[in-house]
Amino acid sequence: MSNRPVIGITMGDAAGVGPEIIVRALAHDDVHDICRPLVIGDAGRLRKAMEVVSSSLTLHVVETPAEARFERDAIECIDLGLIPEDLPWGQVSSVAGNAAYHYIARTVELIEAGELDAICTAPLNKAALHAGGHIFPGHTELLAHLTGTEEVSMMLVTPKMKVIHVTTHMGIIDAIARINPGLVTRTIERAHETLARAGNHHPRIAVCGINPHAGENGLFGYGEEEEKIVPAIEALRARGWDVEGPLPADTLFFRAGRGDFDCVVAMYHDQGHGPVKVMGLEAGVNVTVGLPVVRTSVDHGTAFDIAGKGIADERSLIEALRQGVELASRHPERA
Repeated sequence: MSNRPVIGITMGDAAGVGPEIIVRALAHDDVHDICRPLVIGDAGRLRKAMEVVSSSLTLHVVETPAEARFERDAIECIDLGLIPEDLPWGQVSSVAGNAAYHYIARTVELIEAGELDAICTAPLNKAALHAGGHIFPGHTELLAHLTGTEEVSMMLVTPKMKVIHVTTHMGIIDAIARINPGLVTRTIERAHETLARAGNHHPRIAVCGINPHAGENGLFGYGEEEEKIVPAIEALRARGWDVEGPLPADTLFFRAGRGDFDCVVAMYHDQGHGPVKVMGLEAGVNVTVGLPVVRTSVDHGTAFDIAGKGIADERSLIEALRQGVELASRHPERA
């Protein structure tokens, strides 16, 4: 069983549901069947979460992954000791935001040193992250910065569809301005590479338009589809790739849900996130595509309204761990 990948789980915002969904997820035997999970966070906060969910697990604190025993009845934790005992649940905290940054930074150091096979992140809170002095729109951009990666993409993975985004954390006006044929091409290339690595070497990729009805031949918008999207699709089709679009998003996601396509390319954040989240937050996994390391995440936030109540659902984290294992096993550094 020693060939199971070691997955570094960052604890996320300590005031949110991250600690408790980690504790709940690591109580599942099937998680330990597929990987060796190691939490990078705060042992004190995990103990509080264990009390909240009435966990029977034990906590084993280590300084390095090599010291971890990876036993089923224990949570392995590298303790950064950044969270005070009295940190309240469910409130924005600069202390928790700063800690969330350092959990990620330490985990990147470990994976770049070859001590981890993948990163799986519990949710952080952007306001807390900023209050802690770390001005990033979210995990995706933070990880790109820490790994020295110029450009990455966010892919949401569900049992029914995969959605990759051309733009993510920016206003809609800025997003439309940023979209161009080169960016669309590179996003589709990252999707194609990810699907091929997972064994699908001839994926069917569908591309959303920007305007209603994908512009309907110039009736809506100012020719954005023809200017920003069509050249990319034509260039990739010339390679022999199965790329279709630009298509109206309202019907495209219905078709993707019934299995017509292997991946949808969304132009902006809500165009892709909305349809995925309608399926249920427990179903979605966030994958950062284009990093030199494997990173997956839950597709939900810190849920401050229920944090510390012991009712948070761990299924998205379990699915994120499964996806991390799958991608790690096919990652070039591990192959």
